[in-house]
Parts: sequence; C-alpha cells; structure tokens
Amino acid sequence: MMSDSPHLSIFIPAHNEEGNITPLCEKIARAFDALGVRGEIVLVDDGSTDGTLAEAQRVAARLPFLRVLHHRKRWGKTEAMRTGLPHCRGQIIMLFDADLEADPEEDIPKLFAKINEGYDVVAGWRQGRRDRKIIASKFANFVSRHLFGLRVHDMNWIKAFRREVLQDIPLRSDWHRYLLILAAAQGYTIAEVPVNYHPRTIGQSKYGIERLPISFLDVLVVWFLLTFSRRPMLFFGGIGLAIVTVSLSTFAILTVMYLINLGQRRPIFEFAGVLLLVGVLFFVVGFLAELIVSQNERLDALAARLRELERRDESR
Repeated sequence: MMSDSPHLSIFIPAHNEEGNITPLCEKIARAFDALGVRGEIVLVDDGSTDGTLAEAQRVAARLPFLRVLHHRKRWGKTEAMRTGLPHCRGQIIMLFDADLEADPEEDIPKLFAKINEGYDVVAGWRQGRRDRKIIASKFANFVSRHLFGLRVHDMNWIKAFRREVLQDIPLRSDWHRYLLILAAAQGYTIAEVPVNYHPRTIGQSKYGIERLPISFLDVLVVWFLLTFSRRPMLFFGGIGLAIVTVSLSTFAILTVMYLINLGQRRPIFEFAGVLLLVGVLFFVVGFLAELIVSQNERLDALAARLRELERRDESR
C-alpha cells in the first residue's frame, strides 16, 4: 500500500446539518490525534438546502484530510455511500452520521480497538437512547435478529468495517440499514461495543416512525434474496410442485367421481387444468432463474479476481 494512504477513513453522509459539520470534524481530528493514526474524512453533502456544503468546504480549507463530495439533489444515505465509499482509502472504514448523536471523539477509539481484536465488522450499541424513534428501531432490530439470527442489538448505528467487507456488499436503495445482515451473510465476523447516545442539539432528524412499514418490507426483501438468490429453484420449484400436486390430485378425484358415476365437474376440471399450467410455469421460471444465477456467479468470480489484482497492485 502507498505510504501516503490513510489507515482509517471516516465516511459521513450529511443533509441539512449546518452547524454540526465544524464540531463533528474537529472531534474526528482529535480522535485521530489520540489514536496516533493517519486518517481521512470523506463527507457527502446529499443535496442540502441550507449552508451544510459551504460549512464543509470552509472546514476542508483548514483540514486537509477532509474531502467533500456533493449531490445536487437528495438521493438518500445509500446513494451517498455509493458516491463516497469509493473515495475512502483506509483499510478500516467507519460510518458516522453528521448529527452528533454519536460522539466520534469518544466512539472512534472504541470501534478502532474492537476491530483490531480481529473482527471484520464492529457495530455501536446505543446506550441511554430516549428519542421518539426508539420503538420503531427496537421493532426493526427484533425482526432482523429473529429472521437472520444475528445477535446484534443495534442494526442501524455507527459501524466500523474492514475495507474488503464493504467491497463485497451490494447496495440497493435503503440497504444501508442492513449492512450487518449482508456482511454476516458473506461470512464476516461481527462484534458490537456499547456507545453513548447524545440527543441532537442542532437541526432535525431526517427519519421518523413512518419509515417502519417500508423498513419491514425491505427486511423481507433482504431475507428473500439471501435465502433464495443462490437457489431460486427452491422457491419457484417448491411453489410449482405444490400447485402441480394439487392439480393432479384434483384430476385423480374427478376421475374417480366420473368412474363411479357421480357426474362431471367441468368447472373444477378446467380449474385443475389452469393450476397444472401455472405449476409448470413456476418450474420454467425456476429454471430460467437458475441460469441467471449461474451467470451472476461467474460475474462475481470475475469481480473478485479483479479486486484481488487491485489489492496486489496497492501492496506494491
């Protein structure tokens, strides 16, 4: 790795956080000094309509390790990550929000120490939280733990990752909430550390309880993809087999009824025929999905090979 590359990157998405950027970056700078590490901050202004961008640029003028990127409109945290993470050069990447509800001067050393114990991912576990979103957060964490078996108390808070983890995680809309789940599905080791929660003093929260139904649906989508994306025939073929079984059983019952002169049931006969056709179509979809998965696996192998070549080039 090149000697001027930082060891630690702090990634921050920000939307309408004027007044928080300066103390946030100063706290991060003090954390770098306390740890004695070479660090950087990558901040993405996600279409702010206040003075967030201007403030970040003023801070960057006196803190050379701060880089500021900008979206012309608000795209959300996941898109901010897609923009900012490729610019993070550190071997350890930490995700913080700009609202100062987490104190980076306190929490960066905690995350840094824990990940240096050998874990791939470290999550912060909020202590003393009292805001109005706590019920929605507890529900989402409960569902995630029981669907995926991941024993972490806080799925969507500050985190630290080894660089390769984030390179292996696909990001879709709002999937920043499920980074721990996606990392665990890749086999990475995950730990958590307690951190203090600090009520926001400047600005307003960008998320409310109205996100609960959307988050629940997103969790189901993630569960479906993690369960069946590598084995689509298990899903489509299972449904198809059940439908075909019902159809053939109905045909058998109608045949017996016809043979013992109980009369014909033409509507039921036609319905059973439709079921048989639907069942066969599910099998066809399953076979097509298997072909798509086969091609995706080849592309994943190629991408992994390219990442390995990039790592070798960086180490020279």
